[in-house]
Amino acid sequence: MKNFESTTDEELALRYVRGDNKAFDELLARNQSKLFTYIMFVVRDQELANDIFQDTFVKVITRLQEGKYTDSGKFSYWITRIAHNVIMDWYRLQRNEHIIEPTEDNDLSNLKINSVVDTSRECEMVNEQVLDDVRRMMDNLPAPQREVVYMRFYQNLSFKEIANITGVSINTALGRMRYAILNLRRMAKEHDIELAMMER
Repeated sequence: MKNFESTTDEELALRYVRGDNKAFDELLARNQSKLFTYIMFVVRDQELANDIFQDTFVKVITRLQEGKYTDSGKFSYWITRIAHNVIMDWYRLQRNEHIIEPTEDNDLSNLKINSVVDTSRECEMVNEQVLDDVRRMMDNLPAPQREVVYMRFYQNLSFKEIANITGVSINTALGRMRYAILNLRRMAKEHDIELAMMER
């Protein structure tokens, strides 16, 4: 077995393109847990998550073999984007959402990000409890909203990074977060759960 310890994911991907199958085995081993966790968090169904995970890696292999990957230094973002597209394709076929969604012309350019989330260290313990409550209510959010909450709160991605991965504008990513929070607040009110994040 080759030692790939000092080899980056991007280098492994390019090695696989050049015919090194062991490099792909290493790529899969490094990325499968994180990617499956992301998929599972969005779809909330083990069997479906397995199907989407397998479909994602089939697409990853196909695109690598077709030369559609270049070393941009962000292999994990690249495969997350593929997984996102597979999930969204599935949801388009299953579309049946009954929760608040933004309109096409929704302009959120004046939304203050600090009003959405404050992750100051001093408030970490209180905010962690809020996140636990949020996690329990995630099942009831539409996939696009659940996805942006996961990426922002649990992967600590910026809204710019979320927009790039999901292929939408920053305003759309912000809009999904805003509507997710509105829905979570409504659910929290219905179940008497305190969702306020502590300020600095």
